[in-house]
Amino acid sequence: MQPRREPVWLGVDVTAVLIFCALGRRSHDEGIDLSGLATTAWPFLTGTALGWLLSRGWRRPTALAPTGVIVWISTVLVGMVLRAATSAGVAWSFVIVASTVTGAFLLGWRVVFALVARRWAR
Repeated sequence: MQPRREPVWLGVDVTAVLIFCALGRRSHDEGIDLSGLATTAWPFLTGTALGWLLSRGWRRPTALAPTGVIVWISTVLVGMVLRAATSAGVAWSFVIVASTVTGAFLLGWRVVFALVARRWAR
């Protein structure tokens, strides 16, 4: 099963990052209003967009490597740099949690896709 080159795959990554941010806000009792979510999410979404550009994600959007890995690293790295630049928290514990959760989300759906595609190919 060959994935179609459609923006829906970028949407899956954006959704994954938004879920990560919403869960983080909820775990800190910050509420999940649109304004608060946007404030939390924009640094990470900027990293996600940059990761898509760097990896040319539209060419192989479901590929674990290089697309998924580049998008994941860019999401975390750029997100943390932008948070630091805007005086938002970047404690090491947060960096570890953010790296783990975004890795599970951004790489996880690609692993599931690959397994399903392999199964369908049989």
